[in-house]
Amino acid sequence: MTQPAIGETAPDISLPCDGGAIVNLSDFAGKTVVLYFYPKDDTPGCTKEAIGFTEKADDFAAAGAVILGVSKDPVAKHDKFIAKHDLKIALLSDENGDVCERYGVWVEKSMYGKTYQGIERATFLIGPDGKIAQVWPKVKVPGHVDAVLDAVRAL
Repeated sequence: MTQPAIGETAPDISLPCDGGAIVNLSDFAGKTVVLYFYPKDDTPGCTKEAIGFTEKADDFAAAGAVILGVSKDPVAKHDKFIAKHDLKIALLSDENGDVCERYGVWVEKSMYGKTYQGIERATFLIGPDGKIAQVWPKVKVPGHVDAVLDAVRAL
């Protein structure tokens, strides 16, 4: 499935969040949402990205944005990841991969000559109107959080 394009309505989501609550994208109608997909809790790149968003969480909030991270890790793993790194962002669990599929981030990857299915690191900026305002596919972590914050402020 392809990624939703800029200007399209963001596919709705309803996923369990760290702590066990259910989070729906529609809960944030009228707000800016930073929806970022990452491969796995507690791996080097994913940890750097989550800490980066946490460090700027107050700046995102001041700009009117909510940050939601999504991976296929279960809620219990998210809870441990948050506690270990004192994260201040919501992490959603897409264990069955449905949301990853709808956002086009469940892709074939390769490492050391082997191919496998996995989550492509990507970020979607969803405007207060519920439409995709910007997409960052194949994210490289260094500088990414600042680029997203600049885009939020520009909305």
